[in-house]
Amino acid sequence: KGARAVGIAGGKDKCDYVKNELGFDDCIDHRDPNLAAKLKEACPKGIDVYFENVGGKVFDAVFPLLNAFSRIPVCGLIADYNTIYGKDTPTPPWANAIMRAILVKRLNFRGFIVRDFDAVFPDFIRDMPQWVREGKVKHREFVTEGLESAPAAFIGLLKGANFGKQLVRVGADKA
Repeated sequence: KGARAVGIAGGKDKCDYVKNELGFDDCIDHRDPNLAAKLKEACPKGIDVYFENVGGKVFDAVFPLLNAFSRIPVCGLIADYNTIYGKDTPTPPWANAIMRAILVKRLNFRGFIVRDFDAVFPDFIRDMPQWVREGKVKHREFVTEGLESAPAAFIGLLKGANFGKQLVRVGADKA
């Protein structure tokens, strides 16, 4: 549709996959100490749409680049899952800046919950298999064997050890 797509992934292999296999225009390694500068270079006109799934330092790098009227579907904040803000915890450093930007830039943040799109699920079921067969949509799975490996697989997922959708096979593959 003519958009410039810039991915953010963890490590050279994942960034190469995003660019070379998935066809993104660029991909920045979130582990790079110069993440903010490299993202700014990759997005010279700013960011109009940002799919938020991480939070933390990635969001810190994205936030200043958001253009007026940007759209930010929020699906997850994995970098902050182990952080608890309570009455004894100071306001996160970005909180005041983000609220001002939401107001001044008229940003559109929206939670992204799959069931909100139940009405278009039949379209998804009709179109997605064909898009996968045609290579228009690509996916990758990272399979760990055995239910006993599930806790380690989950911890690895939170650390970015998987390459693709993390799955745990709990029984024989009958496919």
